[in-house]
Amino acid sequence: MKKIESVQEFVEKLDAVKKVNPKDLSSDQDLTIAIMNLISIEEHLMFSGAKTGKHEFYDLINEVREMRKNAMLKIIPAYEGEVWCISKHLLAASMRVFEVGTKALAAGDKQTAYDLFDQSYGLYCMFWGLNMGVLTAESKELKPTKKTSTAEKVKQKEIEVLDTTGKTEEKGAMSKLKSWVRNAVNCCIE
Repeated sequence: MKKIESVQEFVEKLDAVKKVNPKDLSSDQDLTIAIMNLISIEEHLMFSGAKTGKHEFYDLINEVREMRKNAMLKIIPAYEGEVWCISKHLLAASMRVFEVGTKALAAGDKQTAYDLFDQSYGLYCMFWGLNMGVLTAESKELKPTKKTSTAEKVKQKEIEVLDTTGKTEEKGAMSKLKSWVRNAVNCCIE
């Protein structure tokens, strides 16, 4: 496959992938943040029950878990293998790494915070790549879930990603996945 030569060609590739995965991603992004918080609530209920000895906290876990499962079903209605569990853990890990980053930021350790925020976002992007069918572990490539004439496979070394300065530079698979999510998942579109 040929190297993508222009920003326009890159955008056309992204649009093709979006057409293959026509989801209302702005609402789904909000829902993923809710799922992250529901997972955290489940964890806090368990720890609160253990620390206080009050079983009332444990008793609330099932209610929150059911809410989380129903929310996840809206984003992941069908899956194979361990995708459901991997997805839950990707969101949970993303939230926890983010929280550690905010603590580092509050402590004045900006570089550690920035690194943790980047890792958190990487986990979040892996969630989307996995659940939109553009990430396959075997081939380490981004690809559309269906074969179409306009949506070719986008391999790891094919895309040049624009950085914030407007220059192009070759990036690894995670950078490409982050760029894809930035373009496909936009919470500001109403």
